[in-house]
Amino acid sequence: MKFKKGDQVIVIAGKDKGKEGTIERVYEGSNTVLIRDINMFTKAVKKSDQMPAGGFVKVPRPIDASNVMLKDPKSGKPTRIGVKEIDGKKVRIAKKSGTEIK
Repeated sequence: MKFKKGDQVIVIAGKDKGKEGTIERVYEGSNTVLIRDINMFTKAVKKSDQMPAGGFVKVPRPIDASNVMLKDPKSGKPTRIGVKEIDGKKVRIAKKSGTEIK
């Protein structure tokens, strides 16, 4: 998978299409990524010491990696990710502008 934790991405498909966020976690086995405040679901929680009343909590769920694209560092538009060898090291680049991705 070409995405890494901390990458700025834009959702290109699904109910949150057009929203932007930062990747918090990458699940390589299932090819999904977790993005803060994207793909939120309501979960029922039983009574416990932390939540004496119980109730409903909003939690983010992972979204498929094919539904997000990297945000270009220069233009801010969605771009694909490429790999280029610079000084003997492989570096990720944005295909649209050619800039290096940190």
